[in-house]
Amino acid sequence: MQRTSPIIAVVDDEESVRRALHRLLRSAGFEALVYGSGCEFLRHAAGSAPDCVVLDLHLRGHTGFDVQQALALAELPIPVVVLTGTDTSENRARALANGAQAYLTKPIDDEMLIDAIVSALRSRSPHA
Repeated sequence: MQRTSPIIAVVDDEESVRRALHRLLRSAGFEALVYGSGCEFLRHAAGSAPDCVVLDLHLRGHTGFDVQQALALAELPIPVVVLTGTDTSENRARALANGAQAYLTKPIDDEMLIDAIVSALRSRSPHA
């Protein structure tokens, strides 16, 4: 049985960001799962099978980079859209080298984020 709406996981340690992104994604027609830490997301990633993850780089505990590495090691081909409040050329290069489909900075432009997610979904499945 095919799902009707793509599932987007949001991983951010700021509750206000999680709430805002959850509302935005729902209003754009996506299902949204929110996680307050990289560890919490990784515990559920395989079972919840999200179609894309919106990932903050600077998390307490496991960083976004740690999450990217763990997804690669677990061979979970979930497209990643990185969000960060700390934009540096090093962060950008590292996130993209680790396979991020997009690298966006906070505060996030809603339309730009939705476009990045749609593009990431298309990269996962040519029929998306």
